Amino acid sequence: MIEFRNVSKQYSPDATALRDVSFTVAKGELVFLAGPSGAGKSTLLKMIAAVERPSAGQVIVNGQDIARIKPAAVPFLRRNLGLIFQQQRLLTDRSILANVMLPLLVTGASRAQAEQRARAALDKVGLLERADAQPLALSGGEQQRVSIARAIVNRPQVILADEPTANLDRASANKVLDALKAFHSVGVTCLISSHDEQMLDAAARVIHLKQGQLEVQA
Repeated sequence: MIEFRNVSKQYSPDATALRDVSFTVAKGELVFLAGPSGAGKSTLLKMIAAVERPSAGQVIVNGQDIARIKPAAVPFLRRNLGLIFQQQRLLTDRSILANVMLPLLVTGASRAQAEQRARAALDKVGLLERADAQPLALSGGEQQRVSIARAIVNRPQVILADEPTANLDRASANKVLDALKAFHSVGVTCLISSHDEQMLDAAARVIHLKQGQLEVQA
């Protein structure tokens, strides 16, 4: 599903985010990405979503070479990706149901279809009863679960999550992780970056980055 072949990313002569990184993620696999701040985790995830392009090497996602994808084709690539990035924010001027419906409306779904699927996505993350609530009325953990519902409402083949449990208490972090594992259990490929040692200790596979290089694969 995902393959990095000797990938490097250099923003400037003095700023190299990734150096000669190679690994594969199989369809349906759950993989954690570990490493300190500045290790290159966010850059790596952004490359899979074609937010960033490699300076060298190849990033292959579901058979497509990211470096060769034309800008007009990027939205079609992302329809198969559920993106949970730290900079994403819920729109505070509408309900959480409306937030989750938005990706479907943008891609041409009817309001009835969008609402039906958005309610199903909220149910999967345990927040259907809060569908009419405003984002600011929710806790940080609940807001993150809404972000997950919004990311999976298009039924993606791959979920990319960048520090989805950052700044959450343990109970909230566990609920977020349980929601992601639930999607993995039905065949969705998941790549999740995290600093959470407790989460990483329980992971079946962890890719470690340090200063932009692959350190250890477990």
